[in-house]
Amino acid sequence: MSKLSETSTLSRINPHISERLPYPMHKRTYMYDALWQFVRFALVGILNTCVDIPLLNLLLWRFPTHNANLLLGYNSLAYMLGAINSFYFNKYWTFKQSKKTTSSQLLRFALISLLGIVCNDGIIWIVARVLHPFIASNFLWANVSKAVAIIGTAAVSYFGMRLLVFAGSSREKTNVVAESTVIYPVREEETSKMQEQYIQAKEQSMSIAYSLSIVMPAHNEEVAIEGTVRSVIDAVTLWTHDFEVIAVNDGSKDQTRTILEEIAREEPRVRIIDHEVNKGYGAALVSGFEAASKDLVFFMDSDGQFDICDLERFFPLIGKYDAVLGYRIHRQDTWLRKLNAWGWKMLVRSVFKLRVRDIDCAFKLYKANFFQQNHLETRGAMINTEMLYKFTREGYTYTEVGVQHLPRRGGRATGAKLSVIARAFRELFVYALKWHQEEQEQRILSRRGTM
Repeated sequence: MSKLSETSTLSRINPHISERLPYPMHKRTYMYDALWQFVRFALVGILNTCVDIPLLNLLLWRFPTHNANLLLGYNSLAYMLGAINSFYFNKYWTFKQSKKTTSSQLLRFALISLLGIVCNDGIIWIVARVLHPFIASNFLWANVSKAVAIIGTAAVSYFGMRLLVFAGSSREKTNVVAESTVIYPVREEETSKMQEQYIQAKEQSMSIAYSLSIVMPAHNEEVAIEGTVRSVIDAVTLWTHDFEVIAVNDGSKDQTRTILEEIAREEPRVRIIDHEVNKGYGAALVSGFEAASKDLVFFMDSDGQFDICDLERFFPLIGKYDAVLGYRIHRQDTWLRKLNAWGWKMLVRSVFKLRVRDIDCAFKLYKANFFQQNHLETRGAMINTEMLYKFTREGYTYTEVGVQHLPRRGGRATGAKLSVIARAFRELFVYALKWHQEEQEQRILSRRGTM
């Protein structure tokens, strides 16, 4: 394969790019900011404890008890009052979010606080019963149990606040990094420097020497499909004329297929693969991968939640790595989907040892030889896990780049459907056993070969 051309040419700029001013920042600075955010959260936690524990002890002094169940009631009341203090300090100080408090945000905070109470009470109940025979003093027994519960609940509370309650600070703007694989926040006082760099970036566009296949699975996306496909064509034309868009209609029951056929009549580089019935997200991707004929294979969803302009930053990296994986900045999904995604990522990480930041992000660029040399077996939501597991198992290299994630233009997400989740867990269980057995057999053959 030929290498990327470094020649920059004048080009049209997609309107979305005005929202993504380039401002490089060292990774160490980002880690430093994240560390201090956690320190601020911990200090707020200490302040909460100064509210929580004295109130618990006041209740124990006024209404003495050695009953574990009544202790839970006291603890819940004390925790809730501490939570009110927690909300305002974390909102305006820890996460520096100055925008108006909404009822949705309060509801998410209440749910995280409720989860914290459940965790807190659960730990107290267990520890209190264990320590009951060994500590005679009511105050010592209750406070030791409480201290253990505070430590155990801290992690749940922090990630819940960061990912679900105070995600997307109004004092920060998400921006891209031209030279790095990480996206960092940009502060308001740095705007003038950003504007100067933006003017320079606006005059440049990268020309690539690779040919490109874009795979776009679609299921009931009539609202967004036309705009998404046309924006892809407009953007990719700036980088290369040797490309194809493979739109996979996965059993849509709306006008998705009709809209795609109209686009294909106007643009011969758009190819349509039609599944008469819905076969699943993985099956749609596999159909697209098998039809791809270019040097690189890129895939993204058709629901309009990604900006194709972010792909331009992937090209300089594909010369160094076998794949460039996107991860979503400020994911625009419901808190339930975020929670499901986090749990799935932790499960996949423990089973397959995959250290990927956003395993199911549908914005990834691969060299096509991976799909030509590897057979993909799953057909549901496990497909990204399978790709990355086999990719790393075969010794391929990758890097990660942050990308924008936009609100849905319409349609309905299916990733949280029980049938989709059940299929993913079934495939995980079946193929984890299969692939583990294959690894064992390979190790045995390797040992025999060295004897």
